[in-house]
This record gives sequence, structure tokens and C-alpha cells, in this order.
Amino acid sequence: MKNIKKLFILVLVVALSLTIFAGCQKNEEAPAQTPSNETPAAEKPAELTKITVAASPVPHAEILEQVKTDLAEKGYELEIVEFSDYVQPNLVVDAGDIDANFFQHKPYLDDFNAENGTKIVSVAAVHYEPLGIYPGKSDDLANISDGASIAVSNDTTNEARALLLLEANGLIKIKEGAGLSATKNDIVENPHNIEIVELEAAQVSRVAGETDFVVLNGNYALDAGFKVGTDALAKEEQDSEAAQVYANILCVKEGNEENEGIKALIEVLKSDRIKQFIADTYEGAVIAID
Repeated sequence: MKNIKKLFILVLVVALSLTIFAGCQKNEEAPAQTPSNETPAAEKPAELTKITVAASPVPHAEILEQVKTDLAEKGYELEIVEFSDYVQPNLVVDAGDIDANFFQHKPYLDDFNAENGTKIVSVAAVHYEPLGIYPGKSDDLANISDGASIAVSNDTTNEARALLLLEANGLIKIKEGAGLSATKNDIVENPHNIEIVELEAAQVSRVAGETDFVVLNGNYALDAGFKVGTDALAKEEQDSEAAQVYANILCVKEGNEENEGIKALIEVLKSDRIKQFIADTYEGAVIAID
């Protein structure tokens, strides 16, 4: 009888042990459950790599705004930092604080690098903004009065560009060979005794009520509410050499030309969709470059 009891107890212990073991194994094999308020790792969106670009508000920042979605699809988040001048955007890129800038043309960049010892390079030509002569106190360029004043940008390349436009319209004559380095000191013929008023680029449009005419870059003309197609009294033509020489460019610090994010940005900036946006939005004041 005692042996039977011992056997019964032994069988019971073994049975209980097997039950506990099976339960533990079942728990170990059960897959971990994802809490209902968490997204499975595979479904979480990939983190975007940020690209920062310094730009003039109009049209550069506006154009950049249009590429944000396309760029995000390529894995990059675009942050636009707006500047109203032509100096700081280059300084912050050269310092490495910002990845790229979009506001200038190649002659200005070359002159800036030479004067400031910066090492900034162009990676893409995006669009062209025709320089125009716009009305100030007067709107009759054909019958310009003697002693009329015309405000122009005072940086080397843009002043020369303005003077060449005035020359092309028969208002002055510049010393032969002065070209893109011309200043008002290179004017050799001035039959109307025109006063050339040199100002920092961002200030030119602000004196339209004080000078007879102003010569404006496309972005500052847009900022001032001018439309090149209807308001410009004279402008650089689309098929002119200036369309290539003064193309607005995307720039980076030397050594960053092959950055994958910059390459992706160039691709979306040069897309057909952005070219169409430029054509529809700016009506000739900004012209996309193929």
C-alpha cells in the first residue's frame, strides 16, 4: 500500500512538472506583441537628411519652396534660410554653417571670391533674370531729361551690367574694353549728363521715388512689385549673351560638389515641373535654363 502511494505521488509530481515546463515553453515561443499605440519598426518613415540653403526671398526662396515635396521623396528635408543682401549668403556657406546658396550669378561669385578669399563654387545654373530699367520719377526713357538720375547696384559685376544696358539703349558710352569691370568712371560719353547713383543692390528699388529711373536685378524688381513684361522700359533680351553669363546658380563650398543631397536638389530644381512653375509664376521676369 505504501508503495502504491509513493508511486501515485511520483506520477503526480512528474505530471505537474511537465505541465509547468510546457507552459514556460509556450511563453518563450510566443512572439512579442507590439503595443497598440506604437508603429511597427518596418512601418516607421525613414528619417530625412536635412539640407540647408541660403536664398533671396524672391524668386529663389519661392522656387525652393516648390521642390520640398520632391526632395523629401528622395530622402531629404529642405530648410530655406532667407537673406535680403548679397554678402551674408556667401559668408555662411564658406563658413560651413549652411550647405548651399541660391541667389547670385557667376560673375558676381567670381568677384566675391577674389575680394573675400572665399572658396565657393557653382554646381548648377537654374534660371536667368533679365536686368531691366524701371521708372522712378520719370517713365519716358526715350526723352530722358538732361541731368536725370539713374540708380544702379554698386557691386562690381551688377554695376557693369547696368551700365552696359544703358549703353545698349543709347544713353551712355563706356570705355572700350571695360566690359564686366566697368564703373561710372569708365563712361566716356554722356550726352544727357546722366547722374549715376550707386547703391547697395537691395537699396536700389527703394529710391524709385527719388531718382528718375532705377536699374534692377530680377529678384529686386519682383520684390518692388515690378513686372518685367509690362513695367520695364528696357531689358536684357532672352537670347542675349547675358542670359548665359548672368544665369542664377546654386552654389556650395569647394569640396562639397559631389554631396548626394546637393545632387538630389539639382535634379529637382532642373525638373520640368519646376520649369513650368517658373514660366507660369514669373511671366518672363524669371526664365528657366535647360
